[in-house]
Amino acid sequence: MRTDEGNVAPDEPVASRRPLVFAGAVGFLLGLLVMGLLWAGASSGSGATEDARAACGALDRAGALPAGFVSQAALAPGVIQHITAARDLSAAAAAQNSAYEDLADHLDGVSRMVISLNFADPSGRRHLTLAHQLCGRL
Repeated sequence: MRTDEGNVAPDEPVASRRPLVFAGAVGFLLGLLVMGLLWAGASSGSGATEDARAACGALDRAGALPAGFVSQAALAPGVIQHITAARDLSAAAAAQNSAYEDLADHLDGVSRMVISLNFADPSGRRHLTLAHQLCGRL
């Protein structure tokens, strides 16, 4: 079998390039499939899930909250900002996925407690406990 068509004897068959083209096309498609699977695996978390996890991270970074009335100067730096960031991120997650509405509601309650600087508020404490529980499930 010869591949050079110009120097082929009339009775000698010419080798077909079809198997090579077919193998190249199959290899290309398999490569696309592998790249697609890798891309899908790298972005497995949804935007809402990532926002909810970020909200829980901000709540954790706020640290332990005091137990009574305090002035803003007595708080550790960034506590109010972390709590309000957690509230905003959880609201964004709830807007995308209703499964995060409870988390958003509880973090809103925690935020109201922190902004008022009344850390002894029983409702705010309940919201804080429930928010920590929900974050533990993410």
